[in-house]
Amino acid sequence: MGYYASGSPQTPVIHVERVYHRTDPIILGCPQGKPPHEDNRFLAYLKSALAWDQLEKAGVPNVRGVWMPPVGGNRLMTIVAIEQSYPGHARQAGLIASQCAAAVYMGRYVVVVDTDIDIANMDDVLWAMTTRVDPVRDIEIISGAYSGPLDAALPPDDRATSSRAIIDATRPYAWKDRFAEPIVTIEQARHIRQLWRWILDAASAPDRPGVGFGSLRPSD
Repeated sequence: MGYYASGSPQTPVIHVERVYHRTDPIILGCPQGKPPHEDNRFLAYLKSALAWDQLEKAGVPNVRGVWMPPVGGNRLMTIVAIEQSYPGHARQAGLIASQCAAAVYMGRYVVVVDTDIDIANMDDVLWAMTTRVDPVRDIEIISGAYSGPLDAALPPDDRATSSRAIIDATRPYAWKDRFAEPIVTIEQARHIRQLWRWILDAASAPDRPGVGFGSLRPSD
C-alpha cells in the first residue's frame, strides 16, 4: 500500500550459495513501493475479472464492467459499471462488490457508475462521483468488514476489521430519464480522441520526433 504498516516481523532467511545465469540475463523483478507498482498493473485485470464473475454468480444482473485500479493497490477501491434495471440495483451491486471474495480484504471504497462512465479513467469516475452523488442519499457506510495489518488508516493494535463506503454514483433510478444530459458522451469522447490524439498526446511527449509542439502532424 506504500507504507511500512505492518512493522518488522520475523521472516525466513535464505542463504544463496551459487547463482547460475545466462550471458546478459533478463532480470525480472517486482520492487514494492507506492502504488501503482508492477504487480498492481497485472493484478488489476485478474482481480477485476474475479470480482465481476463473483458479482454475476451472486445474482447481480447487467454488470457491464469492474475495475480495481492499480493506484489503490487493487484492494482499496472497486469500481462497478451497471446497466440499471430496477430500484436498488446500484446499491445491491455496491454492497455485494464490497463483500465478494476478490474485493473484501482491505477494501475501502466501492463506486457504482452507469455505463456511460469509463471505469478505467479516474477522471471519468471522479466526474461521476462529484456530479451524480448527493452525500446524504448516495453514500452508505458499513462497519466490521474484513481488513488486515497493512491498513495504515487503522490503529496498529486494531486492524482486524474496517469500515467501507458504498458510493452510488449512478443517475438516481427513480428519475434517471430526467437527469441532465451530458455535454459529451463517452462515444463522442473516444471519437474525438481518435481524431485528435496526435495533438492531445503532444503535451505528454513533446520530445518525440514529429509529435512535439514544433512539428505537430497526424501520424500516418
